[in-house]
Amino acid sequence: MDALLLRAGQAAGVLGMLLMAVAVVARLAGHYTLGGYATVTMLTAGAAVVTVGCFLLLWVIAQRGR
Repeated sequence: MDALLLRAGQAAGVLGMLLMAVAVVARLAGHYTLGGYATVTMLTAGAAVVTVGCFLLLWVIAQRGR
């Protein structure tokens, strides 16, 4: 179970960072929308996914302490 949560947290972190990077690059290129979504929305979604990844990693750390 710990391995699954660990991998899910890592995957969520990487996915969130990639989503934020795409949003930042698109915004710097002058595009306010990308794929029908505002780049600010994509940046916020990326931050939310990174937060979920952090929560999952914290859950793994808490489980190992017991």
